[in-house]
Amino acid sequence: QVQLVGSGGGSVQPGGSLRLACQASGGIDGRYYIGWFRQAPGKERQWVAIIAGNGDTDYVDSVKGRFTISQDHYEHMAFLQMNGLKPEDTALYYCAADTTYSTVVMGRSRYWGQGTQVTVSS
Repeated sequence: QVQLVGSGGGSVQPGGSLRLACQASGGIDGRYYIGWFRQAPGKERQWVAIIAGNGDTDYVDSVKGRFTISQDHYEHMAFLQMNGLKPEDTALYYCAADTTYSTVVMGRSRYWGQGTQVTVSS
């Protein structure tokens, strides 16, 4: 059974940076896509970024150029480096994993980590 544990959230000022981590266990391998999502209070969950086992990445337009998703196959971890943070990036961030791109991006992953809070304010 795949399990995901997210970490790395915190509070930063606008323009600051945070690095989220997602530790995977339970048989996840290069077949899996790992995605990051976020949900702000009163808003729907939003897909943010995805990385394929071969390293291909994709991002929602609002974070392109600011966020970078990466992974470490050996450590079974995925990361979301967030630079140039804005107040509108404030949300609970989740990692998710499954074996198809569309399943992950559409928020239908079988496997989810617990959320980690990111707060951006001055």
